[in-house]
Amino acid sequence: MGFIYNIGIHLAHFGLKCASAFNEKIKSGVLGRQNTFKTLKENLKHQDKTLWFHCASLGEYEQGLPVFKALREQFKTHKIVLSFFSPSGYEIRKNSPIADIVVYLPLDTKANAKQFLDLINPQLTVFVKYDIWPNFLNEVKRRHLKAILISAAFRENQSFFKFYGKQLRNALFAFEHIFTQNDTSKKLLKSINYTKVTVSGDTRFDRVSSQLTIDNTLDFIETFKQDKLCIVAGSSWPEDESLLINFINSEASKDVKFIIAPHNIKPSQIKNIQEKLTVESVLFSEKSNKNLETTQVFIIDTIGILSKIYSYADIAYVGGAMGTTGLHNTLEPAVFGVPIIIGNHHSKFLEAQDMIDRGGMFSISNQKEFNRILNELIQNNEKRLLAGKNNLEYIENNKGAVNKILAYLNL
Repeated sequence: MGFIYNIGIHLAHFGLKCASAFNEKIKSGVLGRQNTFKTLKENLKHQDKTLWFHCASLGEYEQGLPVFKALREQFKTHKIVLSFFSPSGYEIRKNSPIADIVVYLPLDTKANAKQFLDLINPQLTVFVKYDIWPNFLNEVKRRHLKAILISAAFRENQSFFKFYGKQLRNALFAFEHIFTQNDTSKKLLKSINYTKVTVSGDTRFDRVSSQLTIDNTLDFIETFKQDKLCIVAGSSWPEDESLLINFINSEASKDVKFIIAPHNIKPSQIKNIQEKLTVESVLFSEKSNKNLETTQVFIIDTIGILSKIYSYADIAYVGGAMGTTGLHNTLEPAVFGVPIIIGNHHSKFLEAQDMIDRGGMFSISNQKEFNRILNELIQNNEKRLLAGKNNLEYIENNKGAVNKILAYLNL
């Protein structure tokens, strides 16, 4: 199976090179990986002590950030290498203050794994959630390097637990310890005889809770919202925006304000949203020349401020689950004590079902359901406030994963 896997990696490398001619995101990854070893050689000396943090993408980075910050504080003289597999993580966090060096993870070949670890030789390696690369992890294990996996979440249908998953299964044993989000993941690991497990919970709860300790004030949002009820749609995709636009055009009271923060902020997509709206709207990029007080819809054509915008929400809609792209972060609005509406494709997101069961989140599958739920939350103050309270309590009850991980590391 190892031979087949390695052949597959080389074929994937060839395929990505070909696809990069037609896809800018893939092209960024291909070009970025070409510079990884050069970057490491230029920024690391043989005598440097290092830590290695690896994340698949931006979501995993945010998930691991509370642990990364604690390790950064503890190991001030170490150089931290942060690697991403996805361009969406690297491009947004390539200047992360918690790392000295940020690179793309090279493709998972044996030669790349050896060269990568020759260069960084980490005192501690931290992987977040998943993105298990057998050749890298087997090389970590062969060198007897300390490695942990945090916020891991496993499902029975994953390759680790299938007859054909030996290569991936063996890679898990490179981790000295695995911290899982839940008991189900612990039981699945036990089924393959991996026993060095702690159910710590999800570090994202600690991450989003830290949002409450900072200043979330955005003057332009306060000017826009005034004292009116505000609905924030975060990380929306076209299928989500269709629901919102139809509601705004046909059912929304003028006393209700809407903020739409699309996942895709390409000008063509932003223009498409604005053209379909029949009410007055304004773009973030043009806000200085517009009257925000009289505008009903604020379209955020930038990134990096959504978590603060959620603090102004009375109701939140989180995108990704109306289609197949994957539900975006629902904990970010939940920490501000607001009710949340999502699409119906959320089976892989445990926190979504938990909040639905607690009455703080509402799943819809079509325009009719969206209109009904949104109108109920707008008109029924008691229901809206109770749902939001349930979400905040859910966050509070699930904090603490970071402390468990740091306790294991004796920090």
